[in-house]
Amino acid sequence: MIILPAIDIKDRECVRLFKGDFATVHRVADSPLDTARSFKEAGAEWIHMVDLDGAKDGTRRNADIFLEVAEKSGLKVELGGGIRDLQTLEYYFTNGISRCILGSAALKNPSLVEEAVRLYGHRIAVGIDALNGMVATEGWLDVSDVPYLELARRMEAMGVQTLIFTDISKDGTLSGPNLEQLKALREAVSCQVIASGGMHTIDDVTACAEASLDGAICGKSLYSGTLSLSEAVQTATTPIDRMDLDAYFEKSVLTPAIVQEASTGEVLMLAYMNRVSLQRTLETGTTWFWSRSRSEYWNKGATSGHVQRVVSVDGDCDRDTLLIRVEQTGAACHTGSHSCFFRRFEEV
Repeated sequence: MIILPAIDIKDRECVRLFKGDFATVHRVADSPLDTARSFKEAGAEWIHMVDLDGAKDGTRRNADIFLEVAEKSGLKVELGGGIRDLQTLEYYFTNGISRCILGSAALKNPSLVEEAVRLYGHRIAVGIDALNGMVATEGWLDVSDVPYLELARRMEAMGVQTLIFTDISKDGTLSGPNLEQLKALREAVSCQVIASGGMHTIDDVTACAEASLDGAICGKSLYSGTLSLSEAVQTATTPIDRMDLDAYFEKSVLTPAIVQEASTGEVLMLAYMNRVSLQRTLETGTTWFWSRSRSEYWNKGATSGHVQRVVSVDGDCDRDTLLIRVEQTGAACHTGSHSCFFRRFEEV
């Protein structure tokens, strides 16, 4: 699990809100860049930044702050707030932002999400903010009648790989994340799920990790001193997280995965993985792939019983191909052949 320390920007200052209420805004730090650098020194690899002004009016008046942090802090920047068109996405990605969050657009302009995912793949996250289980938009000022799980499923169907979920009633309260809703989200979709809102102590970090969440955003707890960032990073980090999985999806949302019999070296099949299916493969110890024809995830052997137990996962030097060594149960090919590669061409 990845810990993402947070910096919210309003009127060019580092601030925090209570339950998303702009009337409760208060300053929590001086320099955004210095604060980001302190996060880096504590062991963070990512930073979660929000343009609160942009969330309200759709502008990017604080853009230079985010770009400076991306350039000079040594952190990967995940940015949300007011990103409502492809031009803004292109601007931020071209200038060093690692991941952008679409929020209101997910509900009000789903075609934008679909096109953004087509163009930028795993670099697009969708923020789902909810109050009493219903999706809120426009900087949390409008509450819809759409349940958060319904919107999550819509986003998954579009190919979104990362969801950031915030229970507004928890945000800035130091009362702990809404684990019940987060677990329901984890079970409802196969996307990466990042928790936001209410993080208080190291116990909350542990609880999120035990719930198999992929990330946790920490804000007020860091500024108030109830949570040590270095301890949180150490507690949350696993060997899987230390692999730079995203690097294998920079060139394409899908990466070819060659599956090989570990005991004999025989090549069994070739399929495709995206970031989520690779993560699932590493976590479960069985192979998961993305079906290009059906647009859905599939676990090899789930219906046939011909399960592939993962022995090792390696990436090639160019970071665009994966080699999965497995113990194959039964036939790997749907034809009944042990390997999909059984048609030999005549020698020339």
